[in-house]
Amino acid sequence: MDIFTITLVASVLLFVAVGNYAGRGVKQLDDYFVAGRRAPTILILGTLVASVFSSTIFMGEAGFTYAGQMGPYLLFPGIAGTGYIYGAILFGRYLRRSEANTVADFFGQRFDSRRVQQASGIIIIVALGIYLLVVTQGAALLIEDLTGLSYTTGLIVAWFSYTIFTLYSGSKGVILTDTLMFLLFAFATVAFGIYVVDDLGGISKAVETMATLEAKPDIATWHGTVGPETDWLRPLDYLMWAVIIDIAWSVVYAVSPWQSSRHMMARNEHVVIRAAILTCMAVIILQIFIYGVSGLINIYNPGIEPVETVMIWAARNVVPDVLGAFLLAGIMAAALSSASTFLSLVGFSASNDIGISNKQVSLRMTRGVIAVVSLLALAASFVFPPNIFWLMLFVGTVFTSSWGPVALMSIWSKRITKDAAFWGMITGFVFNVVPAAFEYFGYITFPHYFNPTIIGTLTSLATIFYFSARGSVTEKERKYRENLHKTPENDRNNQKTKWTAAAAVGLIAYGITMPFLTINYYVRPYQKGAGDLMPDGSINWATGEAMIALASPVLYVPLGIFALKMILKSYSEVKTGLAKQPVE
Repeated sequence: MDIFTITLVASVLLFVAVGNYAGRGVKQLDDYFVAGRRAPTILILGTLVASVFSSTIFMGEAGFTYAGQMGPYLLFPGIAGTGYIYGAILFGRYLRRSEANTVADFFGQRFDSRRVQQASGIIIIVALGIYLLVVTQGAALLIEDLTGLSYTTGLIVAWFSYTIFTLYSGSKGVILTDTLMFLLFAFATVAFGIYVVDDLGGISKAVETMATLEAKPDIATWHGTVGPETDWLRPLDYLMWAVIIDIAWSVVYAVSPWQSSRHMMARNEHVVIRAAILTCMAVIILQIFIYGVSGLINIYNPGIEPVETVMIWAARNVVPDVLGAFLLAGIMAAALSSASTFLSLVGFSASNDIGISNKQVSLRMTRGVIAVVSLLALAASFVFPPNIFWLMLFVGTVFTSSWGPVALMSIWSKRITKDAAFWGMITGFVFNVVPAAFEYFGYITFPHYFNPTIIGTLTSLATIFYFSARGSVTEKERKYRENLHKTPENDRNNQKTKWTAAAAVGLIAYGITMPFLTINYYVRPYQKGAGDLMPDGSINWATGEAMIALASPVLYVPLGIFALKMILKSYSEVKTGLAKQPVE
């Protein structure tokens, strides 16, 4: 075996060993479902990042960037990342208060309705079941390319690797292995990016070269490659598509089960908010490294096929073997971490949320259900051809329309009823999936400003308002919601609040700093290479690249101020004078 295969096998064996060791501490359902609700900030940060980073980013999105969209993927200010912060403040911390075992269980308790719990559980099973399929196939493709094993054998190896410890240890093993995997792929990605940039003569020189790349002349512009042979005829078409997709993913990060459920494992609400803020910045920084390096690989080879293998090709051909081996082990870790998260969530919902009652749920039964779900995912992987990037976009945004309105209104609306919640989820799901499926198979093409996600979300909102106006909230629902707005006394602590507030201040500093970095290390060298600088050598501020580079403060400074105010309002001890009596 070569160094790539040896490193890959060793890392997978380590994750399996750690995951199964963690399983020894699982004694009851609370340990299995939510890791005993004792996870510190580092574990919640690790599992949040690891569960969203998978083969879809290292292969699907990296390939998309390499194919022609490097510029916008680097310049756009991380709109999707905002969902982590407002999601934790407006939804995630209330999930932690509810002490429910699953997000679907929370909906059932909030609306005093088993039917609502079952509907949300079915959506989890369908959507995340497809996502589990996608990341399993991504891991299999990586194994096939690395080891020379067949795709079929790669599927079996990947499936067995994440199933063995997820089945035994549940969430306790998942968040621990997630954090180890996060540390591995984060280190490997940053080291890989630094090496490539240095090899190309530095950031400025590399960006200048990309500005004049003949094979893909528009790849470094603010809109990337557009035209008749792409999905976007004009730059404005791409802009509308990208903003809509980013907003949709922002809601996904805020309320989707594979992200919001991580908050239920947190030690307290301070951990929820701190981890969310740190995750937002970590995700954006790692994405910049991945997308930037993927685009720069065009300088070495602009003709890699399929484009999803760009990072694999680079690991084998651009950097030293040791560094390439660590990167490939990191990509495999990212795929396995997401797969274990999706498998656990689908299994939890199938055992806890779908039946007539969850009172009979046991640890043994839940493990049995997860085993069945895992086998079904493996079987489906053999039947359906891999399509990593577009399936990821399709499945992820299902939660924007089906869960987004219901999740946020379950906390902040006094009028939403159980019927409104049930039918809002159903219509949001159906009116997203059906139009998206028709578009995917080529039966219809929607304009970019009328994306299926928008159709589903508007339909869900209309349905919620309709049924809420014709029904009434029960006393039990009203009291449950009121209790959710009572801050736990243990979290009213000035020492904890100080550190949580520091995270919000860090977010503000991030928003202020990013334009300086983007202007100096991307816009200026790009304009120099493209010949767009002013006659005196200064920045041409009339270009799309320069204007978009200034967007981060507009987005993240107000969000950081909002987070800071909410933290001080909710958690400061009254006697210190840091804040008035919290009212929620």
